[in-house]
Amino acid sequence: MKIVFMGTPEFAGTVLKALMDAGHEITAVFTQPDKAKGRSGKATPSYVGALAEEAGIPTYKPVKLREEENVALLKTLPADVFIVAAYGQFLTEEILNIPRLGCINVHGSLLPKYRGASPIQRAIMNGDKETGVTLIKMDKGMDSGDMYASESLPITDEDDEDSMYKKLAALGAKLLTDMLPKIEAGTLKPVKQAESLVTFAPMLKKEEGLINFNRTVREIHCLVRGVSVWPGAYTFFQGKTLKIGKVRPASKDETSGAGKLLPGALYFTGKKLYVKAADGFLEIETLQPESKKMMAASDFARGARFQGGEKLG
Repeated sequence: MKIVFMGTPEFAGTVLKALMDAGHEITAVFTQPDKAKGRSGKATPSYVGALAEEAGIPTYKPVKLREEENVALLKTLPADVFIVAAYGQFLTEEILNIPRLGCINVHGSLLPKYRGASPIQRAIMNGDKETGVTLIKMDKGMDSGDMYASESLPITDEDDEDSMYKKLAALGAKLLTDMLPKIEAGTLKPVKQAESLVTFAPMLKKEEGLINFNRTVREIHCLVRGVSVWPGAYTFFQGKTLKIGKVRPASKDETSGAGKLLPGALYFTGKKLYVKAADGFLEIETLQPESKKMMAASDFARGARFQGGEKLG
């Protein structure tokens, strides 16, 4: 098939590579504009942009896809279908109607659950036991189009935002390449979403990474894992921001010597650092003090020379 691909991060790059490996002709790629990165401020292409340029595919980076000149360009490109995966821009109804097979989106949730920009993160943050990917025929709504197919995947207690992104990207890529021949042949018909089951996953805000130690061990563990890439879980220690990298629920035996502590209180055994939650303790495995690199929590505790009574938050 002739495909115009639209996507930006690594999730989308995995889908794009699968389409190329399956022998589809990618006639053009649209991705978000280059962004300044690092101390140098050098403009750097998105993951998809770099992949497409390396493969020699014509690549476009419009600030606003809906502008007239970009819509006119899309109408000139040979394409049976537009494939969209984590692109980050809204497609107007005019754009949706350009290709003969319409526009297909690879969405990182089991729709109609988690429509929106942060489905993978929210599933982990909410403690869901499974998630998945859905192929939808896009309409003018937010992830509201009819569904071609979906496939589920368990969320383990070891999974975080990064691992689930990679797993779901691979799952979505395979589902798409398996289903495209059926979509082209007209043998796979999309079905409507159940509106009564719709939930939303709005874009994350930085402040959602702030840990409330009055929450349960399970809730805090899910939060830290769910925001591990961005914005990252964080708290405060002695008036400075402290990012929390990895945590794990601790058993009662591990913290039997801690005594009665309030939420946010730290307990250091000399080898492991624990923090009190509403209903138990979490071991903090890695953390990042302000203006420093991520480090082992035990090294931080030894360097801070804890005297007892230290608290986060």
